[in-house]
Amino acid sequence: MKKIILACIALAGLLLSAAGARADDQYKILVLAMPGKYHYEYIPIARESLEKQAKLHAFELVYTHRPEVFDGDLSQYAMVMFLNTPGEELSEPRRRKFEEYMRNGGNAMLVHRALIIPPNTWPWFEKLIGRRVGNHPMLQTGVAEVVDKKFPATYGLPARWIWSDEWYVFDNPYNIKINPVLNVDESTYDPTKIWPGQVSKGMGKDHPVAWYHQMEKGRVFVTALGHNGEMYRDPQYLSHLMGGIYWTATGKGIQQ
Repeated sequence: MKKIILACIALAGLLLSAAGARADDQYKILVLAMPGKYHYEYIPIARESLEKQAKLHAFELVYTHRPEVFDGDLSQYAMVMFLNTPGEELSEPRRRKFEEYMRNGGNAMLVHRALIIPPNTWPWFEKLIGRRVGNHPMLQTGVAEVVDKKFPATYGLPARWIWSDEWYVFDNPYNIKINPVLNVDESTYDPTKIWPGQVSKGMGKDHPVAWYHQMEKGRVFVTALGHNGEMYRDPQYLSHLMGGIYWTATGKGIQQ
C-alpha cells in the first residue's frame, strides 16, 4: 500500500510539473505542413527543428499535416503557419473559417511553397500573401540582402547572406502594400536559367523574398525561402523563421 501511495504522489508531481510547463508557454501556434509533389522530405526535419525552437522559446507548437484541424477552434492560436502548404489545400468551409480567424485578429505566416496558388483559386489568400508567384528559375546560389535590419526575421542574418533557393518571381495584381525585409540581388545568380520550353525573367533591383504586412485585423509574415529539407537545420534560416514567428505571434520585436 505504501508503494502505491508513493507512486501516486510521484505521478501527481509529474502531472503538476507538466501543467506548470504548459502554463509557462507564452503563446500557441499551429503549423500546417502537408506533403506535396516537390515538398515532403522537409516535414520531419522542420518538425524536429520547430519543436526545439518551441522548447527554447517557451511556446506551444501544434504541428500537423491534417487540414481537418481547421474544423476546430482557431482562436486558440496566436498564429497559423502554412509551411510549404498552399491555401488551396483547404476546403471551402475551412477557407471561410480561416478568413473569419483573420478578421477576428488572427495572424498568419506563409513559407515558400505556401505562396504558390493558382490565380483566382482563392483571391483572398492571394491578398494575404501580398504578391502572386509567376514562375521561378532553377534553384541557385545567390545573395539575399537585408533591407530592414529592424525587423526580427533579419536579426540573425548578415547584411549580405549567401543562400541557395528557388528565387520566386512575383507580380502584384491587387496592389498590396508590403514591407520588404529581404531582397535578392539578381546579379548574384541567373534569373533566366529555367527548364526547356519555359521563360524566366528577373524583377530587377526591387525583388523581395521576405516581407510583412497587415491583412484584415491580423499580422502576416511571408518568406519565399525554404525549398530543401536540409535548410530547416540551418541556424541562420531557423533564426529567420523564429524572428518571423516571434513578430507574427506577438507583434513585438521591431526595433524603433
